[in-house]
Amino acid sequence: MAQHGMLRDYRFTEAAEDIRGSKLYGLDDEKLGKIDDVIFEHSSGVIRYVVVDTGGWLSTKKFIVPAEKLRASAKHPDDFAVDLNKQQVESFPPYNESDLESDQHWADYEGRYRSKWEAHPVMHRAETDRNITPTTQQMPGTSPSGRAAENADTGAFSKGGFAASTDSVVISQSAVEIGPRWDTFQERLRERRKEVIGAGSKSKSSEAYRKAG
Repeated sequence: MAQHGMLRDYRFTEAAEDIRGSKLYGLDDEKLGKIDDVIFEHSSGVIRYVVVDTGGWLSTKKFIVPAEKLRASAKHPDDFAVDLNKQQVESFPPYNESDLESDQHWADYEGRYRSKWEAHPVMHRAETDRNITPTTQQMPGTSPSGRAAENADTGAFSKGGFAASTDSVVISQSAVEIGPRWDTFQERLRERRKEVIGAGSKSKSSEAYRKAG
């Protein structure tokens, strides 16, 4: 059974608690797209990535961003920001949602994806010299989402980042101090993860039935 999942068609009782539909801005306040979904661990409900729908400017339509790289947008209430531009996003390997259905396929994709990141005294994107040193708000702290990520058994990830087999590539998996809206969303997902997983299984079964018919 796959160890990661998505919300897909699942809807929370309080729509205001859902971050899906929020805009994501990059460097120089460049709009990169909207948060379409999240990828979370089945075992803990901890969010590992957000899936961003670009609206068409990217040939593959969507890309993912590690949750711990997000921050609340300073200029746009209820939206988010990340230290990336479109050129950097285009360097990521194409994201394919179906890879999540196989742990092996997802591990292979993550290996290619994280090879685009490097770890040094300061974090920066591979193939660029632009620093993206974590801000004070992004450093390990005590937010609910941070505690959840730090305490969870991450499975494919080692302590503090990617598995040791990925050589020098280390990206913290703690989504810390993104903001109260993120924390509320993360908590709701953790509380209802079994319900979400069940809904996702039914959704995929129905889709398979429709295709068979």
